[in-house]
Amino acid sequence: MKKKIKWAIIGGGNGGQSIAGHLSLMGYAVRLFDIFEETVDAINAQGGIHVSGAVSGFGKVDFATTEMAEALSGADVVMIVAPATAHRAIAKNCAPCLNDGQVVIVHPGATCGAVEFHHILKQAACRADVAIAETNSLIYACRSPRPGHANIIGIKKHLTLATLPTVENPRVLSIMQDAFPQIVGGKNVMETSLGNANAIVHPAPSLLNTSMIESAHEWLYYTEGMTPSIGAFVEKLDRERVQLAASFGIEIVPIREWYRVAYGVDADTLTEAVRKNPAYEGIKGQKNLKTRYLMEDIPTGLVPMIALGKMQGIDMPRMAVVAELGQYLLNEDFLVTGRTLENLGLQHMTPAAFMDFIETGH
Repeated sequence: MKKKIKWAIIGGGNGGQSIAGHLSLMGYAVRLFDIFEETVDAINAQGGIHVSGAVSGFGKVDFATTEMAEALSGADVVMIVAPATAHRAIAKNCAPCLNDGQVVIVHPGATCGAVEFHHILKQAACRADVAIAETNSLIYACRSPRPGHANIIGIKKHLTLATLPTVENPRVLSIMQDAFPQIVGGKNVMETSLGNANAIVHPAPSLLNTSMIESAHEWLYYTEGMTPSIGAFVEKLDRERVQLAASFGIEIVPIREWYRVAYGVDADTLTEAVRKNPAYEGIKGQKNLKTRYLMEDIPTGLVPMIALGKMQGIDMPRMAVVAELGQYLLNEDFLVTGRTLENLGLQHMTPAAFMDFIETGH
């Protein structure tokens, strides 16, 4: 029996196809948007997505499309499952197509995903009254080996969601929990934004493994790349995130504890935790520096955390070193083009005004 809620999944990559297929298997009506015609054509040709791994079956979709207006028309929930570096463009594309009452879920939001989406919709003069939510991470560890096929390697046992404005959180949470009961409500979008684990476990280890990345050798990212010294550095870097959250009145778990909560992995060090995580088994290290671990997780992860630290008068020395090293190695302007206070429209806000905006949306 089909459930009443209609989902529009925006993004046909690893996460988007996994979620679309899984939601369909749960009995939801699903349509999928992607910019790549090859992906859209493959899904439409077979009528859905073949899902394997932790969930298996054939998830039928209503349709796949490259037209945003078609994807959003009649949808109750619009879930953005795309690289965080694409969120700005997606928000601009969504702006004229959204309707009152729809729920937008940025899944995951990286850091300040909901804030950025709100800012772009405002810039685009979007008049639709929508709630904008974000999660702190993707619900799955997953891969899409080819269009129309999704392999869900693992499903998180715990995920946090928060909504901008905060008053809308109960409504959005009830929708998400109908599909994913392990999702819990966060205090506000600062809890989800600063719960961004990718910004902690991706940029620093990647940069510190540059010689491995550019070598001829295949390697395993978590098993071989998260050495004891790198793991210890990352745990110290993570303390800056925890301190920043505390300055906003948010209590978040340190990264090693996050693995116990999200994956049920308990260990004495971060290195041991990632190596014991079955969802990471066999995940290979990248062979090019220009991957999402740096190109996404620095400008939409570390940069906004550094910016929020600036707002609160808190130094983030390790994050700053990693962000600067990343932009120098990659010849990018992450600290200018990323989610800075200016690019989020927050440059003139006091911390008190910012928190009022988070709560009210105004």
